[in-house]
Amino acid sequence: MGKKSRVKTQKSGSGSSAVVSPKEMMNLISELLQKCSSATPSAGKEWEEYIQIRGLVEKIRKKQKGLSVVFEGSRQDYFSDLMSWAQEYGASCECFTVANFGAEGYGLRATKDIKAEELFLWIPRKMLMTVESAQNSLLGPLYNQDRIMQAMGNVTLALHLLCERTNPESPWLPYIRSLPQEYDTPLYYQQDEVQLLLGTQAVQDVLSQYKNTARQYAYFYKLVQTHPAANKLALKDCFTFDDYRWAVSSVMTRQNQIPTEDGSRVTLALIPLWDMCNHTNGLITTGYNLEDDRCECVALQDYKENEQIYIFYGTRSNAELVIHNGFFFQDNAHDRVKIKLGVSKSERLYAMKAEVLARAGIPSSCVFALHCNEPPISAQLLAFLRVFCMTEEELKDYLLGEHAINKIFTLGNSEFPVSWDNEIKLWTFLETRATLLLQTYKTTSEEDRSMLEKPDLSVHSRVAIQLRLAEKQILEKTSASGQAKRLHFQKKLEEGAPIPRYEESDIALLENSDADAKLPIILRKLEEVEEGQEIEVGEDSHLLNRAKVLYGLEANGEPVLEENKAKVSKDVHSTLDSTGSSTQKGERNVADRTEENPKEE
Repeated sequence: MGKKSRVKTQKSGSGSSAVVSPKEMMNLISELLQKCSSATPSAGKEWEEYIQIRGLVEKIRKKQKGLSVVFEGSRQDYFSDLMSWAQEYGASCECFTVANFGAEGYGLRATKDIKAEELFLWIPRKMLMTVESAQNSLLGPLYNQDRIMQAMGNVTLALHLLCERTNPESPWLPYIRSLPQEYDTPLYYQQDEVQLLLGTQAVQDVLSQYKNTARQYAYFYKLVQTHPAANKLALKDCFTFDDYRWAVSSVMTRQNQIPTEDGSRVTLALIPLWDMCNHTNGLITTGYNLEDDRCECVALQDYKENEQIYIFYGTRSNAELVIHNGFFFQDNAHDRVKIKLGVSKSERLYAMKAEVLARAGIPSSCVFALHCNEPPISAQLLAFLRVFCMTEEELKDYLLGEHAINKIFTLGNSEFPVSWDNEIKLWTFLETRATLLLQTYKTTSEEDRSMLEKPDLSVHSRVAIQLRLAEKQILEKTSASGQAKRLHFQKKLEEGAPIPRYEESDIALLENSDADAKLPIILRKLEEVEEGQEIEVGEDSHLLNRAKVLYGLEANGEPVLEENKAKVSKDVHSTLDSTGSSTQKGERNVADRTEENPKEE
């Protein structure tokens, strides 16, 4: 989905290298699996590890050259079969056709005028490739005996796709043949193209994606070759790294969550035809109709005949779009970069700060986001920074002062500062932090812009530089915003302006531009990811993440859960007691984190 990948037409079996003995290949696979399963490298050694893993993969690819199963011709040759198959299976095909939109690749073009919110596309369940259809296929016996497949529905979908691709009787062949033969995910980047991302926040996820994909391939290659339940699979005779990379990218760029047939839980699915839609800013317009058992999509806006039909993939940053979807979206209203902050446990006021944060539902160490729009920080980050910069007296006021509990609800509201000094400190801190982050890049924004003007840049190099530049622009905007806010509050302090007082009716309001802007922090789901719970591409989480949402649910991560930490709560009591303040009875939920300093990862 998104900007579709370029097509490279190949002929099956062409350019095949000399026959490689099964033993020789298995030795290489074992070496790759061992290398990818080794301990996480120390800081600064990730690139070196990537080079080593990539070297092994290239050795394997060279020996497997010409063995991948590919279709004759190009994908557009199969679009008419896709439309006929969809119509035969009961999908809607009257309002659109598949068309080429140049730089955006293939998408859906309206064949008549379509009104906003008009139902123009539906796909019945029998057309979908799901984890359940994988269990009911020849892959089922292996699925039932392998815990990795059972835990990772995305990997199951990838293997399901490969098995059906080699089955001449597969009902999904019209769909599979219409898929790109190559993708623009970082799994397809050349080494020098990946190198352009060094120093960016996205590079760690890119390197992890490659490592985990290589590890999964090595694991499943050995499994398919040795497990009795895989004897009937066509993959046993031909399962190349390029095959797995293609399947992983197909699922990564297309998978979505739908409800199971009984509606009791969710499962992963590939949704033919609908996944041809390209992305633009907007709202989620796709849902699942359990009564009619079909995926349904309404128009995001009015479309005239011959215009391209877009959908909204979700609130994804450009880093997520590049890594998981293979394209950079220039006008991304939801772009952001991560910033990791934490209250140092060695700080004298740590226990008090951790307690105030816990009451607000915010961990004492967390990965937050800096946004491309104004303001660049969320209500949660504003609340964290206010607590982070509080003096001891201010902390006491928010723990034991008059209306202390109610004051917690105002932490994320810009209308109710803790104090002018506190505002000056937090915006100075943010300005300084953004400036320091900018200094870690090897190139400047001006240099990146000059590079983008070169006409001979590869598609992947251009995307990498665009992503690098976008990160810097967000940090530059954050630094400028911090400076402006700092000067504003310094003026307030110099003028002796009174601190705004909140009324009882105001205490639950938070500043935010989202639809749920008027909810207190502790009743909202944190958009940031807690340390240790980062969503990464690996065997312990969803490798193949998707940005679109069905039946009203958006898969943007789970709410941060706080643990009860008696020690920290006891420290809070001790700190307050030592200053002569009385403590209040009641349980406190405080997170004990490992972050020692407010720094970025």
